[in-house]
Amino acid sequence: MTTKVIMAGFGGQGVVLIGTLLAHAGMKQGKHTTFFPSYGAEMRGGTANCSVIVSDGEIASPVVGRPDCVIAMSVASLDKFEPVVRPGGTVFVNSSLIEKRVKRQDISEIRIPANEIAEQAGSSRAANMVMLGGLIKNTRAITLDSALESLGNVLSERAMALLDVNRKALAKGFEQVA
Repeated sequence: MTTKVIMAGFGGQGVVLIGTLLAHAGMKQGKHTTFFPSYGAEMRGGTANCSVIVSDGEIASPVVGRPDCVIAMSVASLDKFEPVVRPGGTVFVNSSLIEKRVKRQDISEIRIPANEIAEQAGSSRAANMVMLGGLIKNTRAITLDSALESLGNVLSERAMALLDVNRKALAKGFEQVA
């Protein structure tokens, strides 16, 4: 099985962090992974996205032109990446920040009120983890356990204070998706 994902938002929303976490957790499970970050002009407030591929087999290219899934953390991200999702794919929308709906009829939309759920976990800054938890549940690209175990390896030293909050947010996002 191969899962190709684009995660996108504005700088400071942690999309590169959840991309790193997805790739790290995939490697922890013995899968092949690629991680390809992209930043806008400014880090915080500018655009940020990353592409991740998790596969049981070798990966020929890290380029994700037609992702299976997109995590959209901002309206601009939804506008930019909805058109490239492969038919039958899924867009995970942070409905706390995005009111508009996916326009395409050939893809699925999963709306997650990530900021509110993250606040319940202890900090609205963990909205990215809520979204990743939902993606993990839906795609089964990796296990929740591998993501939870990998968190300590990918968080920066200053972010380690939020390790438990991030773990709770991941689990709550996982529970949110049917």
